[in-house]
Amino acid sequence: MAKKTRSRSGSEPAKAEVGIIGGSGLYSMPGLEKAREVKIRTPFGNPSDALVVGRLEGRRVAFLARHGIGHRFLPSEVNYRANIFALKLLGVERIISVSAVGSLRESLQPLEFVVPDQFFDRTRGRPSTFFGQGLVAHAPFDKPTCGDLGATLADACVRAGVTVHRGGTYVCMEGPLFSTLAESLFYRRMQFDIIGMTNLTEAKLAREAELCYASISMVTDYDCWHPGHETVTSDQVVANVNKNAENVRRVVRAAVGLLPTARSCRCGQSLATAIVTEASRIPAATKRRLAPIVGKYVR
Repeated sequence: MAKKTRSRSGSEPAKAEVGIIGGSGLYSMPGLEKAREVKIRTPFGNPSDALVVGRLEGRRVAFLARHGIGHRFLPSEVNYRANIFALKLLGVERIISVSAVGSLRESLQPLEFVVPDQFFDRTRGRPSTFFGQGLVAHAPFDKPTCGDLGATLADACVRAGVTVHRGGTYVCMEGPLFSTLAESLFYRRMQFDIIGMTNLTEAKLAREAELCYASISMVTDYDCWHPGHETVTSDQVVANVNKNAENVRRVVRAAVGLLPTARSCRCGQSLATAIVTEASRIPAATKRRLAPIVGKYVR
């Protein structure tokens, strides 16, 4: 069972409408009013860190550092299920994800932003579903991001004066090493646009949790295919993330302010036709564990 979400001071359970997942270089969200830490334990373990809940642009938001404060977790070590489940427990309906990516195209330059709308999976064996243990569901994933939320993020970039590219395919590699030259050239031949190590797993779980999900991808480098950038280093990535830190914070603030109160997309009904297991055959323990996600469909 999930532990009740309470702040350190023991106040009433925290709630949020919008979740913000910060990636490399974005470990906090300055400007949160009445911010407080909330520690949550989920059936899938602990999230990457305490969530910081507060008010931003008049909306209740929850911020989570994907890799933990101080960047402690490899992409393959991040407890994605606990992260998404924790946001679901807080009442979040939309997730804005921020991450650093490499560019596979000359036209997508370092320090520019991309709002991808497709993913290609190159990960290996990561837990990327809430289902199993007697409950089978197959949610649609042809459009892996929320089109409405993605459009809002792109509009927010324009409002914040940041160069943005709308749409594109994000190839999600396992890591933690960067690409080989052969891999980088292959991805370019496949006409992928950007490369990263985290977003696809989040998008899969957000879909199963019936949450809107879209990403602000900050281009930090040209991977290793570019003749002028033959080697990618962590120093290079972090340096460009730091240069863009204020830009991405402005974009996130603008996006939160632009979001309509109610959702008009289909993300909130992703499981309506996805569950295939007969309700009478689902183990009671599984029903209890996944009640925040499937409770409206399975009694």
